[in-house]
This record gives sequence, C-alpha cells and structure tokens, in this order.
Amino acid sequence: MYSRRDVLYLALALAAQAGLALRPYPAAAAERVRVGVLKFGTVSWALDTIKHHGFDIENGIDLDIVHFAGEDASNVAMLAGEVDIIVSDWLWVSRQRAMGDDLTLLPYSAAVGAIMVREDSPLTTLADLKGRRIGIAGGPLDKSWLLIRAVARRDHDLDLAGENELVYGAPPLLAEKAMQGELDAVLNFWHYCARLEADGFRRLFGADDAIRALGASGKVSALGYVFHESWAARNTAAITGFARASAAAKELLATSDEEWQRLAPLARAQGKELEKLRERYREGIPRRPISDEEADAARLYDILAQIGGEALVGPSPDMAPGTYWTGVMR
Repeated sequence: MYSRRDVLYLALALAAQAGLALRPYPAAAAERVRVGVLKFGTVSWALDTIKHHGFDIENGIDLDIVHFAGEDASNVAMLAGEVDIIVSDWLWVSRQRAMGDDLTLLPYSAAVGAIMVREDSPLTTLADLKGRRIGIAGGPLDKSWLLIRAVARRDHDLDLAGENELVYGAPPLLAEKAMQGELDAVLNFWHYCARLEADGFRRLFGADDAIRALGASGKVSALGYVFHESWAARNTAAITGFARASAAAKELLATSDEEWQRLAPLARAQGKELEKLRERYREGIPRRPISDEEADAARLYDILAQIGGEALVGPSPDMAPGTYWTGVMR
C-alpha cells in the first residue's frame, strides 16, 4: 500500500509523463531555498529551467543556486548548513545517517552510466572484456563499476578488476582517450556516454542493466536531492514548493524539445549530441513510488556493501533507516 507521500510523488511523475499542468501555490512571500550544485553539472539544467520559467516563485519559494567546483565542496557546505539542498547519492546519505547525521533524500535522476565501446568494436558482452584496457570514471569504489563487476563475476565468472588493465581518471579525459582509441572500453557518467553515442560509440553494458540483473524491480535513481530532515520539518512549505517546482521543470524537459534548444548553450551541445543528452535525460526521470525505489536501493546496498566494504558504505552493513525522506508533502 502506498503512503500519502508515495501517492503524491507518483501523481507528480504521472503529471509530467502526461504533460499535465501542475497547480502552482498561490502567490505569497517566497521562502529562500539555497541549492548547491556543481557549476557545470547536469543538475544545473533543471535548476535553470525552474528559474527561467519562474516555477520557484509560482510554488512559493525563491531558488538561490549556489555553485561549487566539486562534489566534496558541496557535501561540506551541506554538512555545515551553508546550503539547504544538494544533489548526492543514497550511499552517501546512508553513510552520513549511520554516523549520526539526519540527511535524507528525494530521488532526482535514474540516468546512469554504461560501458561504452566503438560502434565497430568486436566486444558485445561483459565476457568479451577479459584482458582489455578499460577506463573507469568515478574511481574503484564507483557504485556503477561495483554493480557491473558483481554481474560479471556471477554470470561470466569474470573478475573485471583482477583480469583487466584499468585506467582511472576524470570523465572528460577518459572520454577523450576512448575517442583516440587508447581504451578498449570506458565506463563513464551518463552524460559523457550520451556524447560518446553521438560520436560513434555504443553501450555494451549499462549500470541500469546491472541493476535489473541484480534483482531490482525497476529503475533506481542514482542521485537525489539531499537535505536535513530537521530543516524539512522546520520548512515544510519550502521543501514542498521545491519538490513541486522540480516536478514542473521535469515535466517541461520531458515534453518540450524547444526547451532543450534553449538549454543547448548551457549543455554545451547541439545537433545529435543534444538529442542524445535529451533522450538519456528523459529516460532517467523518476516515475516510481519512492517506497519501490527505497526497497530496490536497500537490495543493491547489500550487494555493494559486500563488494566495497566499509570503505564504501561506512559502519552500517545495511542501508540506514530514513535514507529516503518519509515526510508528507501537503
């Protein structure tokens, strides 16, 4: 049975899917909501859409976008109370909760990366990767990498970490090395994968394929909007208004090709590249009840904890209760 919060979340998702207009909050004194994001990250596209169309003001908030140079800086700002919301993943939220913090999360995007190869590459399955030179964005504890490793070991008796030459590096550098033919395959973040698709690459195996293979009932958001429960409790109208504004932006991005043309300079893409970014972004818009996402994330957490250990998940062998927000939006 869905909670009231799940029903509202699903209704917002279905509204976006059907192209229905969301009813804005009546005009009132806007509450300031500070959202910390990477300056050139993909989250900026949605936040820019909110500001450009006034979805924040329509829903009773004034969105203040605070840019950071890196994820660590935004995380520190969140913990220090310098911003109200950031974007991170449920592993980090669970780890912080296990250490006594009250962070919680609302799903933002299920867009995930994939192992990419050239269109004419002879590689077609995970088993074909044995002995190959593979680029890995995100480091050895990247959750997409760990999940794909788990499937390779279970289904192909292949230790991707032990039987290949691995090259770790920044996403743009690895994308460039793949383009230059210095790598047999590359696991990169979703938007770099989309750009590679536009340049003659194809997906060999995605993190979403691994998620389904490992027992998830549907797509699991890789990232979510993260905030303190205590802040949400004190600022119910603010978190509700932000959730509604975010849903309105996603509705527009899911249905309007013209909006993507407006965002082209910010996305630094055009033509086929912009089309691929738009396609993959839309595929990643969450459309499931949060209770379903939470159950699947807990299942994946168990697998990741076994592979990555305490270095990945911290002191808790299980996903911490409250990792997903249980507040009710009214």
